[in-house]
Amino acid sequence: MVLTELKEALSLLRSTPVLWVPGLVTGLLAAVLWLIFNTDSSFFAARLILIFSLIAVFFLVGSYAVIRNGNGNIRELFLGSIQYFFRVLLPMLVIIFCTLILVTLVMITLSFGGVPANPEFLGVFFICILVPVAFLTIFFDTAAVFEDRRIFDSIRRSIELVASQSVRVIKFYVISAAVFFVITFALMIVWEAALYDKLEPLTRFNETQIATFTPDQLTGMIGTNGIVITAVCLFFGFLLLQPILSTYKACFFRSITKGSISIEKQTSGEYDAKGRWYKY
Repeated sequence: MVLTELKEALSLLRSTPVLWVPGLVTGLLAAVLWLIFNTDSSFFAARLILIFSLIAVFFLVGSYAVIRNGNGNIRELFLGSIQYFFRVLLPMLVIIFCTLILVTLVMITLSFGGVPANPEFLGVFFICILVPVAFLTIFFDTAAVFEDRRIFDSIRRSIELVASQSVRVIKFYVISAAVFFVITFALMIVWEAALYDKLEPLTRFNETQIATFTPDQLTGMIGTNGIVITAVCLFFGFLLLQPILSTYKACFFRSITKGSISIEKQTSGEYDAKGRWYKY
């Protein structure tokens, strides 16, 4: 079943070229950020991450609007981005903020218990919190766009769908991970082939040298040409992964919500003599 939605997503990408625009923009932003970061401008790169992330979200929201309305033109992309940008951004900020608050509170509690807050423990603990949160809230953005959900309602809708369709959602994650692995692995092969001469000394490293090898040393080894080639690979990676995975997610969301009705809880109350409803 989950492969059907992937085929539908690929078909949409073939018939609606505008869906590639978010991947094109995100790929360019990632490549530019990489080049800035590796030209002694890491100070500016760290601050550009936030701006570039907002731009990427803006175009992602527009692609959802295009899929929802079935109107594949650049005007619809921008109008959808403007209409739903804050409806997606606000619940995203709520999720991030609540996750950070949860991690902070737990770490404070552990510190009172004498557990040391070393970086390795913090990293592992943060991942343990992030994984279930991301798993449960994966569809908050599609719920906001496809069903016009508000901030907390979109988060609740995502949790509701994941809880009721957990097996299908797990299969969706597996297929998405497989797509990510195939494209990333192919680009890594291309990257290694293009930089084979520069990376060849690594084959002569012993275990100690490999264990102490740092990313800065790798950047110095590949040189300026290697940095540019890496930027090109990053561009193509985002160009392919972002449209495929986001379109697949949108198609999967539409599939699992077919026939799904959100039932509101009945409230107690009564009608007055004029037919007006008053709840208790």
